[in-house]
Amino acid sequence: MSGVLGTNFVTQVALIVKDIEVTKQKYAQFFGVEVPPTITGGEYAVTGTTYMGNPAPRAGAKLAFFNVGPNLALELIEPNGEQSTWQDFLDKHGEGLHHIAFHVKDMDSKLQACENLGMTTTQRGKFGDASGEYAYLDATKDLKLFVELLEGYNN
Repeated sequence: MSGVLGTNFVTQVALIVKDIEVTKQKYAQFFGVEVPPTITGGEYAVTGTTYMGNPAPRAGAKLAFFNVGPNLALELIEPNGEQSTWQDFLDKHGEGLHHIAFHVKDMDSKLQACENLGMTTTQRGKFGDASGEYAYLDATKDLKLFVELLEGYNN
C-alpha cells in the first residue's frame, strides 16, 4: 500500500463535545444501542502526555466509544479544561469533528513522514493502559482536520 501511512483505512472518527454524558445518550438513541461507559485517558504517570513538545501532566479528557462498523469507532471526547489539542479545538471551534485515526506501525517514521508534508505534531502519549501510543497531527491546512496515529505494542 502506498501513501504516507502505509494505509488508507480509517479506524476512528472523533468528535469534541462539551458534555459527553448528554451527547453519548443522544448517539445511543440515534444508533439504537446501549450507552457506552465513559472512561478517562489515563494517568500522566502512564501516558506521559506531551502537548506541543512539552510535558502536559494535567491534559486530559473523558472518552466514550461507539462501534459503528466492523473496524470503525466513533469517539466522543470531552476535554477537562486544561491545555491540550482537545481543549484548544473546543475553545477555537466549539463542538465538532476533530480527527480521523489510523492504526500504523513504526510511529516515529510515520510522524516524520506526515511532518514532511507540513503537518505538525500537537499531542502525543501512551494509551491509558500502556498498551500502545497515540499522536495527533494538525493537518487542518491541507486535510481540514486533525489526524491521529495509533500504534498498539502487541500488533
